[in-house]
Amino acid sequence: MAEREFSITVTEGGPYIVRGGVPLITRHPVESAAGEPLAWDPVGGKTETTDPLPRYALCRCGNSHNKPLCDGSHATESFADAVLTADRSPRAERARSFEADTIVMTDDESLCEHAGFCGNRVTNVWKMIRKSNDPEVRGRLITMVSNCPSGRLAVAEPDGTPIEPGYEPSIATVPNGPLWVRGGIPITTQDGYTYEPQNRVTLCRCGHSKNKPFCDGTHAEIGFKAP
Repeated sequence: MAEREFSITVTEGGPYIVRGGVPLITRHPVESAAGEPLAWDPVGGKTETTDPLPRYALCRCGNSHNKPLCDGSHATESFADAVLTADRSPRAERARSFEADTIVMTDDESLCEHAGFCGNRVTNVWKMIRKSNDPEVRGRLITMVSNCPSGRLAVAEPDGTPIEPGYEPSIATVPNGPLWVRGGIPITTQDGYTYEPQNRVTLCRCGHSKNKPFCDGTHAEIGFKAP
């Protein structure tokens, strides 16, 4: 989780202001022959920034001609749907819990961005947790949940200890998709409210999510294009 003074501010009707020298990278989903997402791959995308900018603005309206950076288009083109609508209650109050002998999975559907790592043609994590006494199934379950960029899904040991990827604070652009915020970077509104920190969460950058500032998968429905 973030220890330095990294931060993201969601401005009213404008961009995300990122402070603290947060690395800006790109991650591509690796897919099977059937088009099912399997893992995340940096190959072909931008590598980690060696000297990240101390402060930069990321497009939130979806209209910038310099994506992922803001170019001021929110001021000249329509961004009427800029209102922040995401539930501000704690994740623990929103999430359903699925408990097994060797692992606990929680599911906060409100954060789903439909990345698709949670299932395939054969099975899904909700079926797998019922068979998680098998170490192989448990391991695959952890991998699939860890690849969920939005944080909808999370797993923990039976004693409550989180099982999470060890992300350093960074923001990854997902091509034609959201901004994937990793490593517990605080996300704060312009009026001072800070959302519950998460190791994995996705922010809308198409301008049309119904769960702003978080992504809800609308980018796929509208054919959003961005590197």
